[in-house]
Amino acid sequence: MTSCSSPEISREATIALPRKKNVVSLPADALWTTADVAALFELPFNDLLFRAQQVHREHHEPNTVQLSTLLSIKTGGCAEDCGYCSQSAHHDTGLPASKLMELDEVLEAARAAKAQGASRFCMGAAWREPKDRDMEKIARMVSEVKSLGMETCVTLGMLKAEQAQQLKEAGLDYYNHNVDTSPEHYGNIIGTRTYEDRLETLAHARNAGLHVCSGGILGMGETRADRASMIAHLAALNPAPESVPINHDRGGPHHDAEVGGAALGRSRADGRGTAGVVLPGRRQLHLLRRPPAHHVQPAVAARPRADGPAGPEGPSLSADFPPRSVP
Repeated sequence: MTSCSSPEISREATIALPRKKNVVSLPADALWTTADVAALFELPFNDLLFRAQQVHREHHEPNTVQLSTLLSIKTGGCAEDCGYCSQSAHHDTGLPASKLMELDEVLEAARAAKAQGASRFCMGAAWREPKDRDMEKIARMVSEVKSLGMETCVTLGMLKAEQAQQLKEAGLDYYNHNVDTSPEHYGNIIGTRTYEDRLETLAHARNAGLHVCSGGILGMGETRADRASMIAHLAALNPAPESVPINHDRGGPHHDAEVGGAALGRSRADGRGTAGVVLPGRRQLHLLRRPPAHHVQPAVAARPRADGPAGPEGPSLSADFPPRSVP
């Protein structure tokens, strides 16, 4: 496998924090409107796959992936009511709450992941937000995993600005914080925080100089318009997330049980294929989900091309969709 280095982040200007309001609107200069993204969903299936492959090959090694591993370092008992999450204290899932793992346990898992080919190690804690007393332990975990020669990633819930800076100083590469769904559908899935809260944490991460991993979940009762809106809002983040996880809900309270078989496969391909076109330089992380009792989850992501954007040029599928660049 070729080496994968994280892109540099410009620190010339900090990102403005979102103002609290009921509706998050796309900026007037958004590269992709919701209508643009929705039209991609309407392309014939093979045309969408072809266009996604064109863009993928321009920005990524076509047949190489990066392997990542996600470790739950603190499981269950989360105060949030996220409708898709088995770790929420609001849902009776039979998953007991655990304390934060010890450093030695985390390093043992990281070494095992590296031995199996993973180059990024993500640590997730089921918190609404980390307490300041936990940050020293988390920072030590980040620093020690980084010393193993791995990319580091954490997902800890909402962050304060000073916590994001502390993680950066510890050597953190990526902060994962998904927008989950569209702003319009968000209140149907989560009631204990707002979409704007999500954007605020992403802004703190960016302003600290961290790379961002942010995407969403399909199959939670959303419409195609919601999916298009979610992808358009991800593309409107400036800069857009370096990693974009697109996953599917598999049994949460909002799980759409009637979506299965071919319809499920099409919805996944629509979401991931469309995200690949709209967010061309970004790595799509696909978690290989397991039951909640398992602490470790593998994931795969595209590797950026070592020689920069390149690849075969194919015909434009539609005059309505000229190639667009994402900053």
